[in-house]
Amino acid sequence: MTPVMITTMVLCFALTVSVAVSIGLASILGIQVANANMLISVKEMFGSINKFPLAAIPFFILAGNLMETGGISRRLVEFAKSIVGGVQGGLPMTCVLTCMIFAAVSGSSVATTFAIGAILIPALIKHGYPTSYAASLQATSAELGVVIPPSIPLILYGVSAEVSIGELFIAGFGPGLLIAGALMLFVWAYCKWKGWGKNDGDGRMPLGKATLQAGWALLMPVIILGGIYGGIFTPTEASAVAVFYALIIGVVIYREIRLKDLFGILRKSAISSAVIMFIIANAGLFAFLITRAGVPDAIGRWLEAVLQSPTLFLLGVNAALFIIGMFIETSAAIIVLAPILAPVAMHFGVDPVHFGLIMVVNLAMGMITPPFGVNLFAACTVARISLDRIVGHLIPFVLVIMACLMIVTYVPQLSLGLRDLVYAK
Repeated sequence: MTPVMITTMVLCFALTVSVAVSIGLASILGIQVANANMLISVKEMFGSINKFPLAAIPFFILAGNLMETGGISRRLVEFAKSIVGGVQGGLPMTCVLTCMIFAAVSGSSVATTFAIGAILIPALIKHGYPTSYAASLQATSAELGVVIPPSIPLILYGVSAEVSIGELFIAGFGPGLLIAGALMLFVWAYCKWKGWGKNDGDGRMPLGKATLQAGWALLMPVIILGGIYGGIFTPTEASAVAVFYALIIGVVIYREIRLKDLFGILRKSAISSAVIMFIIANAGLFAFLITRAGVPDAIGRWLEAVLQSPTLFLLGVNAALFIIGMFIETSAAIIVLAPILAPVAMHFGVDPVHFGLIMVVNLAMGMITPPFGVNLFAACTVARISLDRIVGHLIPFVLVIMACLMIVTYVPQLSLGLRDLVYAK
């Protein structure tokens, strides 16, 4: 059964069949080969999405779209620019900082790419930055959307590996801040070297005025994350609060969302949510079948024999995940691989929360690496350029993220220090 499933899935990928359909078709053929009851597919697919924490996904997607339409993202850009926009290279640094703040509510890198990119990519081009550089910077910065909590991939890992989502969220702050800081330092140094961005401070608001203008927007992540860690509501409930807050701000306070806009926002959010849920359902069935076939145990025994230390295990897993992330969508990869690899990581003494951050940071690079990087397609759509034009500027950004990944991997306290402090027994 397992060889048929894997061969079918790889063949479908090669034929550019969508990820969800490829995984689902491979699973159905696997059931047929095993002469099992086809009702298993219905039961497991429904069971994969019939989980309360997954309700957070459509709500966070809707919140991100409301923020984009309601003027919240534009005000966050002005706020970030007032902080770092006064130095040479301040506009690219503004891009990174804004994505980090926006990610603290949206949970989605693609939503971050469109919402912030629609504002900053034209601004970067206007200030003399190459279009290809602006697009690659935006795609990379938006990766913070899946690392900084709340994060949809972290929710998926928590559900798949049966790990506390609250602990994953708080553990994501360290890696998220590390990546944001490294990117800001890199773009500052790169712009100094290239001589770009000497006039980035033009049109910059005073900090006080920008903070006042963005006050309601800045309060949003405080309410959401403060409510989660204050025990007021769960991460799933927080997603509904985020929608309500974004709607009130956009309609009543900023008055940039009109009633006729709501249908388009809801439709866009429903389509995005349905795509993710369809992937989750098919990947859940696939994961169930390969688990019943004993694949996780076999992989665990093989890794234990070949990679005989935690250091080698993590290095090997990172190499494998990087390649997998280039070809398989992040959500699907997490749902399929987390139940397989998390128990093996625990066998090597790796904390499952720490391993979750390693998986998410690594697979998130798949969003900015060809051929299937979703952030790249989103950024190229906004910038109106072809994918091949941004690869040259993209390579240094990928190397920066890889360096951060190695730190996240081999310095576990970066992820677990704050978790252990908050969840101290």
